[in-house]
Amino acid sequence: MGAPAFAPVPKFQSTFSFVLKLDSRLMHNPRLTTIEAGYLAGKRPRTAGSNARLPEHGINIREPFVRLRFEDGSSGFGFSRLTKEQANALLGQPLDSLISLETGVSARSRSINFPLWDALGQRMNQPVYQLVGKQIDANQPFTVPCYDTSLYFDDLHLTDDKAAVELIVSEAQAGYERGHRAFKIKVGRGALHMPLVEGTFRDIAIIRGVREAVGAGLPIMIDANNGYNVNLVKWVLTETADCEIYWLEEAFHEDRVLYEGLHQWLDEQQLPVLIADGEGQASPTLMNWTQAGVIDVVQYDLRDEGFDFWIKTGQQLDTWGAKSAPHNYGSCFGNYATCHLASAIEQFTFVEWDQIDLVGLDSSGYAIQDGRVHVPNRAGFGLRLDESVFEGSVKSEGFVVS
Repeated sequence: MGAPAFAPVPKFQSTFSFVLKLDSRLMHNPRLTTIEAGYLAGKRPRTAGSNARLPEHGINIREPFVRLRFEDGSSGFGFSRLTKEQANALLGQPLDSLISLETGVSARSRSINFPLWDALGQRMNQPVYQLVGKQIDANQPFTVPCYDTSLYFDDLHLTDDKAAVELIVSEAQAGYERGHRAFKIKVGRGALHMPLVEGTFRDIAIIRGVREAVGAGLPIMIDANNGYNVNLVKWVLTETADCEIYWLEEAFHEDRVLYEGLHQWLDEQQLPVLIADGEGQASPTLMNWTQAGVIDVVQYDLRDEGFDFWIKTGQQLDTWGAKSAPHNYGSCFGNYATCHLASAIEQFTFVEWDQIDLVGLDSSGYAIQDGRVHVPNRAGFGLRLDESVFEGSVKSEGFVVS
């Protein structure tokens, strides 16, 4: 992953203006005594197709989870790629050496940053969004804007552009019925999967079709996965100038000179399209470009970079007037964890929502309505594990250290 070239702010800028209230049965600084690692498996509503550079993404998802147990009986769980060797090195550590409100998760425990935030929320009986953000009225629903990220190249088997548009439009309509009011469309069919001109014509037709189907005013983003060049971008954006595209994501691999020229062209054309980038193998100087106004929206991956990284990075972006949009494709847990970042980052844009149902993960407190995720006022990340499912996975394909 492309890490920022600047030094992140040293501590969270949030005020933490609540009163610390721990259950009297909980020790002030318990040691970590047990770590359980396993997997949860699930499916998307439909198979996700190709993008500009990769083949079909599929329908099945398998996510690694870790649960932490402390000597006073408290616990927390979340996404983690922790190895058994790393787990053994963390055993016996006191809680305050692993995480604190002032500085977040320590460098030694970065691999379990999500389980630690959940554990801290559980111990304090607070949602994570309350721990990391400005004080939020617990009597009011906490909601966060999201977008449907599922509009992939599911049309490559079709030779007729009209039929292709109808298929992707039907998928957008399905997302609308699930509560979405913002949509990201994969483009760049001519980079690999179709002839260049034919693929770009289809990109344009699909963008126009989705806009017509969802109506004016709803955010539409396009993501080329580095499958365009500057001239292709200008062609597509000119042909869709009336489609109100909110951002252009990963137009081509990051190049400051090309992005500066594209920005100038957008200004000349009076097209208010934002430039978004940062997912994947991002340039190590991406944050410098963002500070200079070359990049408008930063999209480092949530799971790869971590929860703490994103709080600090997002708050730095706030000071520059840039926007935050953590990448989250391929993760059910990431859908929910991203919501909690929104309370800490003023220029947070959307949760990238990849609809996945994991067997063994109870996320019933979350709901999408009118383009916003309603986040439960529950401790930690507001999720629950099915004990039989998770423990079965720990025994069959995971590990326990204690």
